[in-house]
Amino acid sequence: MINRLDTHTDFALDVNSVGKLRMAAKTDTTESLKVVAKQFEALFMNMLLKSMRDATPKDGLFDSSQSDLYTGILDQQLSQKFSTSGGLGLADMMVKQLTRNSVQPGDVPPVIKPLERNVTAANRIVGTPLPEMNVIPGAAETPSDAARMNSPKDFVDKMWPQAVDASKELGVPAHFLIGHAALESGWGRREIRDTAGNNSYNLFGIKAGKNWKGAVAEATTTEYVNGVATKSVERFRAYDSYADAFRDYADLLRNNPRYASALEQGTDAAGFAKGLQQGGYATDPLYASKITRILNSKTMQLALTNA
Repeated sequence: MINRLDTHTDFALDVNSVGKLRMAAKTDTTESLKVVAKQFEALFMNMLLKSMRDATPKDGLFDSSQSDLYTGILDQQLSQKFSTSGGLGLADMMVKQLTRNSVQPGDVPPVIKPLERNVTAANRIVGTPLPEMNVIPGAAETPSDAARMNSPKDFVDKMWPQAVDASKELGVPAHFLIGHAALESGWGRREIRDTAGNNSYNLFGIKAGKNWKGAVAEATTTEYVNGVATKSVERFRAYDSYADAFRDYADLLRNNPRYASALEQGTDAAGFAKGLQQGGYATDPLYASKITRILNSKTMQLALTNA
């Protein structure tokens, strides 16, 4: 049976073939991409043939403008048949490159609805390049971590109830808090542990100051002094659960006037991130842009979809 997008037997100058390809692309983008790649290869082959023809002396008895016309049509047809029968392999390489990181229709579930996980239409994430994972140097990853949260979606699913509770206290979208935790913990794969290897559940990298009365975990982290990255061992707060970590995080932002600006941004992800940085949450000069990149990333979008 002949494929509906097969152009092997088509006339090279058939203008209707473009219309057929456009209609097919609406239902099968993968196949139409293959055909477009082959047409590009045919065009490339035709240019090669034309260059060779032009380099050939034309002083024969039958050389004329009419013969040039028909020779050009012949070259176009030869180029098309050559590309559809294997060609140079250029079309296959183009298809492989263009589909390497693409998401095909049907591969990804639809973005969650407003009533699901409290992500409203105004707060939904727009797909952008994948985020840079921020991790605390020295925070070890263990096999149990990888088994529990081996993907951003696993991280979101586990943290979402706690994020929703904290978001109600802070008045900011829950996925803002998820994004902040994802930056500090590498989507849960680089959590802070004490010297015995116990999990501190500290997803937000909150340090243990002189007024902290709870448990402590020491870890090597990176601080920026006058814009220069410097490694140092710091004391971080340790909790009994992720729920405790989110509650303490919410208390820190709500009760510290330095972060009032971050909590007044509504659904503005960049404003929330900028408010945290201006409040002195971290010394990294790119901290706000990193949070924003995660919140606006394709990774976050996919992690927020329903299973």
